[in-house]
Amino acid sequence: MSDESPSPEPAFPLHRIIEAVLFASQKPVSAKELSSILKGAAEAGKENPDLTAFAKIKASQIQEAIQKLEQEYEETGRSFEVRESAAGWQLVTRASFAPWLRQLFPENRQARLSAPAMETLAIIAYRQPITRADMEAVRGVAVDGVLQTLLDRNLVRIAGRSEIAGRPLLYETTQFFMDHFGLKNLDDLPNASELRRVALPKAAPAEETPEPAQPAVEEKSPDEPASESPSGEPEPASEEPAAEEESKP
Repeated sequence: MSDESPSPEPAFPLHRIIEAVLFASQKPVSAKELSSILKGAAEAGKENPDLTAFAKIKASQIQEAIQKLEQEYEETGRSFEVRESAAGWQLVTRASFAPWLRQLFPENRQARLSAPAMETLAIIAYRQPITRADMEAVRGVAVDGVLQTLLDRNLVRIAGRSEIAGRPLLYETTQFFMDHFGLKNLDDLPNASELRRVALPKAAPAEETPEPAQPAVEEKSPDEPASESPSGEPEPASEEPAAEEESKP
């Protein structure tokens, strides 16, 4: 019979520790960051079994703990939830409590995007990276103003330049866009697979401006230097007499 007794259970279960981290964090926390936090705490308290118990936590265990929190919040009707985005997990207040929270933070109230801005943002989200000319081909109007608004709100950023003639700028959505709309990836957009395949109008390719042709200069032999007029054009050659004068008797 073995004298070894089973290891005591940690003072706090994994999902409670993760809950505390998410509650204290001001930004989403990824699985890699959670693993690093647990490992760092274990190294800092090597003599504390409550800390060393989570030194080698796997990503699947973190995912299970998150799901346990989500289920608990749903069953108990809590006013907050765990939201997953591309950057990780974060505790956020449920949208149904927004009317009261707006009264608590009136200075943080942001102006709503206009309908043209939302349309342009949707085009970028589904067809990124995309040029401004292609956006205008879809909407049928200029998008300079709304595009600048989206850039100022950090919903859109410049992704580089296209390889087509003129090398126009390309635009794509930002990480803030993903976090703001609670998206883990672009596949979470409504009807993403279908709307990405729909044929949309595209801007006509820009034509390259041909270089102006240089005036042809008639080549002269080295023994025959060309004389030029003050205007820079070759002077006309003098005509030779049609016939020599006959000598008088």
